[in-house]
Amino acid sequence: MSTEPTRVPLAGVTVIGLEQAIAAPLCTRHLADLGARVIKVEQPGYGDSTRHYDTVVGGLSAHFTWLNHGKESAALDLRAADDLAVLEAMLAGADVLVSNLGPGALDRLGLGVDELTRRFPRLIIVDISGYGRGGPLDHKRAYDLLIQAEAGSCAITGTPGYPAKPGIPVADIGTALYSYSAVLAALYDRERTGRGAVVPVAMLDVVSEMMGFALNQVLHAGTEPVPVGMGSPMIAPYGAYPTSDGQTAVLGTTSDREWRRMTELMGCPELAGDPRYLHNDDRVARRDEVDAIVEKWCATRTLAEIQDAADQAGIGNARLNGVRELAEHPQLRERGRWREVGTPSGPVPALLPPGTARDWPVTNGSVPALGAHTDAIRAEFAPRVAQPSEI
Repeated sequence: MSTEPTRVPLAGVTVIGLEQAIAAPLCTRHLADLGARVIKVEQPGYGDSTRHYDTVVGGLSAHFTWLNHGKESAALDLRAADDLAVLEAMLAGADVLVSNLGPGALDRLGLGVDELTRRFPRLIIVDISGYGRGGPLDHKRAYDLLIQAEAGSCAITGTPGYPAKPGIPVADIGTALYSYSAVLAALYDRERTGRGAVVPVAMLDVVSEMMGFALNQVLHAGTEPVPVGMGSPMIAPYGAYPTSDGQTAVLGTTSDREWRRMTELMGCPELAGDPRYLHNDDRVARRDEVDAIVEKWCATRTLAEIQDAADQAGIGNARLNGVRELAEHPQLRERGRWREVGTPSGPVPALLPPGTARDWPVTNGSVPALGAHTDAIRAEFAPRVAQPSEI
């Protein structure tokens, strides 16, 4: 058995984040979770806009605390030549740059991706934008709601006539995770080739990819998916049903075989062979009828009775929880999914990252105060001035 100390997988990797809001900061936070050094460059005096959303975490915002532990904060005015020179010195020694600044911001700094690639050929550059470069919308600012609206996500969420944005910012989070995985792939590729990479990631492309099943329905069947609230436009039964004890059971079948088991569970096995409900397409076409059958059965039973019966029958089920129930969830607690991270006002609980190997140590970094590391970073990366003897 090896006696070598366990090494975090991204130890020695330096990441520069020209970042704000959610997409880029979540990407770089996951890199920090794996041991990378992440230097977050912020606007002096204001910083990342998410710092100011609220003050619920000991004076820090819920968003900023979630997205930025494990990083260093350098408050640099990139319009000032001295601070821009510090950034350029940082990039010269960095492995990864992740940026989601507004359209054209890097070019205005003289740090467009082509220039960066020329100067720093080993640098991996993740260039996050709303709509991608080129095309009629490349100049527009992009937020999660705007992208989800543009990409059709809101139209298949909610109920007919009442579109809704999912509560989770899926455009931002999806963009973060695609960017994160691209960084890991680019680091692996650089080990073989010695070259960095430019990875453009457009939020519109991310949500369009997530809309794949809905796009296929339109492209091949010519019909728009109809939103069904707590359910899926492609599957039935699949939804939320009130119980006799005032709770809500979430039940679903994903195949005709599961539907047959569910009819037995509900005490109406004759429905399994009923041609009206034989296949999933048939049940989707008669969703209201199918939901009424399941709802009637659930209304006479407690949540515990429903879940016990569904578990025994091999039918997927869950309880409709609120966020408070998630915060107290025994499955998270008993599996040790919580840790503590530091903040300027003291330690706070945070979840462990979802994807880590069993033998990787956990990196529990702190949430930085604005500009907490500026002086140290300026000293470390101050452009070197040639001495007279070297001229």
